[in-house]
Amino acid sequence: MNIQEIVAILTNSGIEQNEANVEVKMLIEHYCNYGIKDIIMGRPLDYEKLKIVKEKAQLRARTKLPIQYIIGATYFMNNLYTVTPDVLIPRDETEIVVRHALKIIDDNNLQTVLDIGSGSGCIACSIAQNTNCKVLSCDISEKALNIAKQNAKKLNIQNIEFIHSDLFQNISKEQKFDLIISNPPYIPKGTDLQKEVTFEPKTALFTNDEDGTEFYKKIIEQGKIHLNKNGYIVFELGINQSSIVEEYFKQHNYSNIIIEKDLANIDRVISAKI
Repeated sequence: MNIQEIVAILTNSGIEQNEANVEVKMLIEHYCNYGIKDIIMGRPLDYEKLKIVKEKAQLRARTKLPIQYIIGATYFMNNLYTVTPDVLIPRDETEIVVRHALKIIDDNNLQTVLDIGSGSGCIACSIAQNTNCKVLSCDISEKALNIAKQNAKKLNIQNIEFIHSDLFQNISKEQKFDLIISNPPYIPKGTDLQKEVTFEPKTALFTNDEDGTEFYKKIIEQGKIHLNKNGYIVFELGINQSSIVEEYFKQHNYSNIIIEKDLANIDRVISAKI
């Protein structure tokens, strides 16, 4: 048994070659504790551990369960986060959202941040770790909050708090923030998704409206109550949603609206100031 045979297990199941190479590399790093230094040093792979890698590749090929859930972890902004099917898998696009927010925080010396939709905690932890802000993060899912708290503890992040809340429901009207950030559900209910995505939590994916903007509108409307003067909202965007969200910001008298594209030239981030 060799690495090429394990890669073939994935490609034969329909996974593209490049993706299969990356996923087998992730499996080997995780289960064999084998990295680039070991390759350079010529350290042989342990056969028994390689058998585990093969078994996990077969599981991936058979079920289409995302490799991140099989491993139970993934990297986000150079930190390793625990992930389970109770939370969305952090994606590269969301790093663009976080960096956009970090620039706003730095440029305006912001001090308090609310993250709506904790998930794995990757957004809240990244902001808390890279600023002196006091960060509050909320989620409707207690299971997601447990994962987020684990990740914050593992990263030894102190300036962060997690609460159970459906949007602003359990946040006092007197509690205000300099910035609100969210990667909300933005997929219209009933949308067909690729098999891998169906393993992720439905409450973090789907909206109940036809265009996927339900939660953007709620946060824009209710966020005004919880923003300090000159406060900001930063969203991750779904495909073809930027113009709708931008117009809704304008209707509610937000200004300084900025849209940023991702590497695929898709509008991915929108921010606005009250």
